Amino acid sequence: MSTNPKNIKLTEFSHGQGCGCKISPKLLDQILKTNKTKFIDPNLIIGNKDKDDAAVYDLGNGTSIISTTDFFMPIVDDPYSFGKIAATNAISDIYAMGGKPIMGISIFGWPINDLSIEVGNAVVEGGRDACHEAKISLAGGHSIDSPEPIFGLAVTGTVETKSIKQNSGAKEGDLIYLTKPLGIGVYSTAIKQKKIAKEDLNIAVNQMTKLNSIGQELGKYDFINALTDVTGFGLGGHLIEVCQGSGVNAVINYDSLPVLHNFDAYIKQNCLPGGAKRNLDSYGHLIDFKYEHQKDIICDPQTSGGLLIFVDPSFQKELELILNNNQLPSAPIGQVTISKGNLINIQ
Repeated sequence: MSTNPKNIKLTEFSHGQGCGCKISPKLLDQILKTNKTKFIDPNLIIGNKDKDDAAVYDLGNGTSIISTTDFFMPIVDDPYSFGKIAATNAISDIYAMGGKPIMGISIFGWPINDLSIEVGNAVVEGGRDACHEAKISLAGGHSIDSPEPIFGLAVTGTVETKSIKQNSGAKEGDLIYLTKPLGIGVYSTAIKQKKIAKEDLNIAVNQMTKLNSIGQELGKYDFINALTDVTGFGLGGHLIEVCQGSGVNAVINYDSLPVLHNFDAYIKQNCLPGGAKRNLDSYGHLIDFKYEHQKDIICDPQTSGGLLIFVDPSFQKELELILNNNQLPSAPIGQVTISKGNLINIQ
């Protein structure tokens, strides 16, 4: 089979898009639930029970290994862009722990009777280029014949053990920042429905292929109390994980949220992703919404979304200088509060 990668519409070969394919938080909790006692490795600092972005293993010499994996079905039609987005998204988990990525291994599922080798090569090449930008090698991988195209990475990283950033360290009074605009879930639905404007498609691809490498720098600072990236569970889901893990609540200023500029226009065209509905069903009862429309952006599933940063307010200027120097949004979107009532209040 010979298929021109430029003429392929990859989203027509998948039932979902990007991180919007994730199983809902409610169902995932049920799947992972166990009453059995398993072997517990004392050197495993962060594992499945922590609901963090990656696993962390202490080598005992002041350094720890970070391990993560992420993969999904096409979120855009262009094969190269799909590969680069999927790889960028997987690498993000290393940055979200304050670490440095050192190696990627590909995860590749391909409908070999429906899509050509040339198209598959373009996907892998996109992943390879994302790794190149992160200064790591795509060192190998595993592939299967799959009914739908799948691509992602298993990524290994390193971090000084004392510099590990978790999603469970937020403290009352911390200011909250988000480094990428929200709205990718709605944009990706517009792509699948063929309603996306060309300029918005370019904006979405550029955002999803931008590395969260700022996380590696933030790992060096003690005044960063918690760090995570925003992906398929949306801002609400990942913020709830921080609040639950840290024993705190949060107030979000809705008008301060960075949002892709045509988000509302696509909502009016019924481009609401199924993942947003699943997210709301899973955790909507833990959020006080001031207005009904706020649910659309708070629950919107992100693919290769930004970092959610929790900073000691005494170091607000220092963090904002770092963000400005990296051309990232530098205004706080909310603040951590004492634990009381619902976990998140949207103002």
